[in-house]
Amino acid sequence: MNSFKFDLLHTDPHSQARRGRIHTRRGVIETPIFMPVGTQATVKAMLPENLKEVGAQIILANTYHLFLRPGHELVKRLGGLHAFMNWDKPILTDSGGFQVFSLGDLRKITEEGVRFQSHLDGSSHVLTPESSISVQQALGADIIMAFDECIPYPATREYVQDSTDRSSRWAQRCKKAHDGTDGSALFGIVQGGMYSDLRRKSAEELMHIGFDGYAVGGLSVGEEAPLMYDMMAQTLPLLPKDRPRYVMGVGTPENLIEGVDRGVDMFDCVMPTRNARNGVLFTSFGKISIKQARYVDDPAPVDPACDCYVCRHYSRAYLRHLYQSGEILSSVLNTYHNVHYYLKLMEGARQAIASGSFQDYKKDFYRLRQGND
Repeated sequence: MNSFKFDLLHTDPHSQARRGRIHTRRGVIETPIFMPVGTQATVKAMLPENLKEVGAQIILANTYHLFLRPGHELVKRLGGLHAFMNWDKPILTDSGGFQVFSLGDLRKITEEGVRFQSHLDGSSHVLTPESSISVQQALGADIIMAFDECIPYPATREYVQDSTDRSSRWAQRCKKAHDGTDGSALFGIVQGGMYSDLRRKSAEELMHIGFDGYAVGGLSVGEEAPLMYDMMAQTLPLLPKDRPRYVMGVGTPENLIEGVDRGVDMFDCVMPTRNARNGVLFTSFGKISIKQARYVDDPAPVDPACDCYVCRHYSRAYLRHLYQSGEILSSVLNTYHNVHYYLKLMEGARQAIASGSFQDYKKDFYRLRQGND
């Protein structure tokens, strides 16, 4: 049985910001929330216990990568993703669409689905709406995504319309393939590129099909931030108020704050983990690059305003030393801090929305960053 439910608890009186609660078969998710990305059944450089320490409520895993290696059937035999990776909280899997469509010449789109060559060994595979649902259910995810095409930017209106119409037809097939007996929730994905009327058409078609939640895809694909925010502002109000709203693959701390302001409940992005491995750390006053020589003898924590384990125990000088030395601990500590920062940012947003002070929270966020980022 599908035990999925969304409660809308508070709305901000001065914006579209929402405070909610998602109920899943593996626990409750307080929204707005950021989901750390665990592409291959691991959030890089983080133990599951570390994720819980920093407040992760749900993580994302990647259908495409797990389909190719180690294979969804193996994962299923070993008890599903939760047992496989020792994570007992909710997991969301993407449909594999974004990765498949990123392969360029290595894939071919038809009405049936997508035929593609593995980036690992060149072997040929096919993903269809039905097989994407089957793979995600075999993985045992709590929230699974409809199979769609992530439209590139820029793209002609003709291309966007053809692709969006096909994604709607695929969404119908996904809904039919998903009987819900495994207990998973199914989200539809609004496409339409940067054309507001096509976004509206896509949203209306998905709502007619009916999903447990709705995502907005095809953003943060190269467009300028103002255009991204405009697409959010035009699309999100079209979606049902009693369902979670998820903007996929977004993004920077600024993107998150602006997204929350426009009514987003869920985010994911590799940015905090990938930046951590490259020595870029997020702070309340903006980003810092720990590799810079200015930190060679700096005894201060990464962010004096941060209460995470890393900021309580290690100096910028030490973190720079680890990075310059190529030590594995560099990625571990940097990732711990960055994921903690993102999750605390969302925790603060939830508290601000509940108290009716989100606009003050947003102003403080930007004030602290002025001249530092």
